[in-house]
Amino acid sequence: HVQLVESGGGSVQAGGSLRLSCQVSGTIKNRDGRNCTAWFRQAPGKEREGLVAIDNAGNPGYGEFMKGHTKISRDVAKNTLYLEMNNLKPEDTATYYCAADAIPRAACAKVAGTGYFKYWGQGTQVTVS
Repeated sequence: HVQLVESGGGSVQAGGSLRLSCQVSGTIKNRDGRNCTAWFRQAPGKEREGLVAIDNAGNPGYGEFMKGHTKISRDVAKNTLYLEMNNLKPEDTATYYCAADAIPRAACAKVAGTGYFKYWGQGTQVTVS
């Protein structure tokens, strides 16, 4: 049973920073390619958009909505994924989700759409004012 749990969200002022965490438990069966873990976000009234991803070889992937002030990292020993965000702006206000699945490497590299990922966390709210 695969489970993802995000944490680290909160309210910050514009220009501030946050580091979100995603604790991953369970084993994903490797079907089509490398395991991929990604960060998405969804603002009110908008579609969920992919930001950044990383595969199990440590290769990063960048979505079309990738923001220059975000960085993905991971702690393999802790099975934890991180999203570091600096210089936050009000338009960064959203619920941030981590997602995981075994998907083709090319899909992970571009943070393919939500349909590629079977496993999702519950989300953590980030509010920038």
